[in-house]
Amino acid sequence: MMKYSTYLIFGAPGSGKGTQGKILGAIPRFFHFACGDVFRALDTRTELGQAFLAYSSRGELVPDDLTVRLWQARIADMVRSHQFKPDIDVLVLDGIPRNLGQAKIMVDIIDVKKVFHLSCPDRPALVGRLKKRALKENRFDDANEEVIRRRLATYEAESKPVLEFYGPSMLKEIDATQTPVKVALEILKTINGEG
Repeated sequence: MMKYSTYLIFGAPGSGKGTQGKILGAIPRFFHFACGDVFRALDTRTELGQAFLAYSSRGELVPDDLTVRLWQARIADMVRSHQFKPDIDVLVLDGIPRNLGQAKIMVDIIDVKKVFHLSCPDRPALVGRLKKRALKENRFDDANEEVIRRRLATYEAESKPVLEFYGPSMLKEIDATQTPVKVALEILKTINGEG
């Protein structure tokens, strides 16, 4: 099986992963895929959909292998419908791999070219961004400060080890507090071999 040539956009909730993914995805030969889209588009009539529903209805985290299988099924749909052409398109992922387990499972599936870490050590700034987004996009999970702090703690504990997994040579640290245009410019310069 051919591995998908991939760029990962990585960062805490509110760091701008989705924004940067959309910017890259608007460029020909880049295919942006946000993991959140997988779950929003889930068909609960399928076996995978039923399994996902069983975990989420109990308030439990979906196991890594199931999450990756769901993601693979969705990507396969995109390939079949010719939205994603893996022989000529580069995959831009945000939201997956979300933890070390997923990163290990995906080693045989994606060929990671670079990990763009949208870094924002200023936690009050992230909390502010998430609250603004909650109002703008009706994402009520982002409006509660306690929920936001829990999500940030989960990111620190579970997601940050993924950066170590890929290692410093694969990593490009980018200050996420810059304007989206400046962040995008840094990403594009790195892809173009200038940064």
